[in-house]
Amino acid sequence: MKVTKTINTKMQQEVVQQLTPLVRRITAANSSVFTGPGTNTYLIGDKDVTVIDPGPALPSHIEAIIGASKNLVQILVTHTHPDHSPGVSLLQDKVDIHAYGKITKATKDQDPTFKPEPLLHGDIVASSEDGYTLEVIHTPGHASNHLCYLLKEEKLLFTGDHIMNGSTVVISPPDGNMQDYLDSLEKLKNYDLKKIAPGHGELLPNPHSVADWIIDHRIDRENKVINAIKEAGSGNPDSLVEAVYDDVEDSLHFAAKWSLEAHLIKLVNEGKAVKEGNKFLWLEN
Repeated sequence: MKVTKTINTKMQQEVVQQLTPLVRRITAANSSVFTGPGTNTYLIGDKDVTVIDPGPALPSHIEAIIGASKNLVQILVTHTHPDHSPGVSLLQDKVDIHAYGKITKATKDQDPTFKPEPLLHGDIVASSEDGYTLEVIHTPGHASNHLCYLLKEEKLLFTGDHIMNGSTVVISPPDGNMQDYLDSLEKLKNYDLKKIAPGHGELLPNPHSVADWIIDHRIDRENKVINAIKEAGSGNPDSLVEAVYDDVEDSLHFAAKWSLEAHLIKLVNEGKAVKEGNKFLWLEN
């Protein structure tokens, strides 16, 4: 889940767009404050077509995927939030193919219908016909079961909701974890990347710079959390959100509270704060 201030209406929904020699994109017609211009489904290859994130359970979107290729061979899923994986079961009702991904023990805002064949960090998904390889990268943070996929031949990284274009993503505990998210962003800098293909929005250049910007943004936000809780002495997401997210529209504060809680939990885990009841208290050094 993510929150965007504006929706990019330039992206065409349910239309096949060729992005690179190996990659096509179909954006689902589910634009909203949480999904931006809609969820991106990617089709990799021509003779052996891999589908990344069939998206929400929208029949029109599934028909667009099927209509784009007769050679669908497998499905890869980045994570099991309702705008990314429910389309798997609808697609499998139409086409006899396997789905791969990672499940989670979490139940909040998850897709219970997704029953994948499991993938592990470092696994390789290859096509003998089209000659492409996709490397699996486990990137917990936004969700504990989040996976990115690196198309090695084009150095293109499919990031799901780990990185999106147009906004930072929401980190919602307990399945979302701020420290894991920052660590996963650092992890991406170990890979040779040319562009990012996000789960929402257009392609992004300079992946390592994008990762650095997000890390810096999160640390800046955390410093605002620290300043706010120090000034108040104690607080919780409800009492601190206006001070910490004073640069964000009030209408989005309901979602900002989730990431704020993730920052507070990170500070507790680092021994910088403590939780008593429903309040967090700063521990003076």
